[in-house]
Amino acid sequence: MPPRTPQCLPLLAFMCLSVPAIDATTSQPATRPTTQPAGWRNVSVDEFQKLAKDRQNVILDVRTPREFDIGHIRGAVNIDLKSADFEKKIAQLDRSKTYLIYCRTGLRGTAAAKKMHSAGFKHLFNLDGGIAAWWQAGRPIR
Repeated sequence: MPPRTPQCLPLLAFMCLSVPAIDATTSQPATRPTTQPAGWRNVSVDEFQKLAKDRQNVILDVRTPREFDIGHIRGAVNIDLKSADFEKKIAQLDRSKTYLIYCRTGLRGTAAAKKMHSAGFKHLFNLDGGIAAWWQAGRPIR
């Protein structure tokens, strides 16, 4: 399905301006630490997509409703991390399910995974690089 216009323009502009961080000492892409807290972990676009194929897993977009409306991963549920009732909304979710979390670049997804893990969720996966990485990998956005 072709991207919508003009609503997709802000997302497309962001994607065009996104550049991976470079480690100044090696001129190589910067890497993140490989150690992560138990109970959740960052996953690549490919792994996220594989996990998303299991319809039992819940895709959770933690961006704002406006960001969600501009474009999101098919089947995603939107619960804004920055909303005042984020904790109340996640408290209503089934803790036994697996949640695939994403935001724009991965930072809010990490924060959401930490909050959800503290709230008793055990099966959490955060899309490393967020929807920006998803888009750059050529994956579809609705």
